[in-house]
Amino acid sequence: MKANEKLQVEEVLIPTPNGKMPGILHTHANPQRKPAILVLMEAFGLTSHIQDVAARIAREGYVVLTPDLYYRELPNNKFSYDEVETAMAMMYRLDFGAGMENDMRAALGYLKSRVDVFPDHVGVTGFCLGGGLSFFTACKFSDEIAAVAPFYGMVLDEWVAAMTDITVPIYLFHGGVDPFIPLERIQQIESRFKELGKEYTLKLYPDADHGFFCHERSSYNRLAAEDSWHELKQFFRNHLQKKELN
Repeated sequence: MKANEKLQVEEVLIPTPNGKMPGILHTHANPQRKPAILVLMEAFGLTSHIQDVAARIAREGYVVLTPDLYYRELPNNKFSYDEVETAMAMMYRLDFGAGMENDMRAALGYLKSRVDVFPDHVGVTGFCLGGGLSFFTACKFSDEIAAVAPFYGMVLDEWVAAMTDITVPIYLFHGGVDPFIPLERIQQIESRFKELGKEYTLKLYPDADHGFFCHERSSYNRLAAEDSWHELKQFFRNHLQKKELN
């Protein structure tokens, strides 16, 4: 993206079987097709921080969509970082089965249908809740996407079982002192990737806590955030910005 090119930001409504799901879309004034990335929110909702992250990614040359996965509980569905229990309660009310599968299918379908997007060059990333759902999307929709990068995502047992269905490159970022995702779980996931012979990268930041990427959280770890941002950009550049797109 050229330094003087401004992003265009708009709210969109994505049809789902459960109603219309709002999302924030970042596009470019230049109408030429670009790869796209789906950015999935934290447990705290579609916050200004997640929109800032989406804008940062968009400036790297992508169309970016951040869907509001709490749309069934509008309007009071965003939380500050000190409202952990309330946010977790809303997160656990999500349907991590058919409901979430429908939402991800709708969000990906919306992105891939846009005239300014290369439909075969769509990636997914997310943080916290969104990290887990990025993993979920890799399990359920590998044939629809090109690369996935989950940040400190909690992975359910059934998703570990479904790792056989992951066929896209995946880069997982985790903190070594994350109280929500113990090292044993991270090691189990990595062992499963190795056992299945999958293409994956897993980076563990030994001193990083859950939420290390977010500068608004007390768990922010600058070194881990800066390194993982560099790695994320390079990963998507390698797998989404193919030579034929340039």
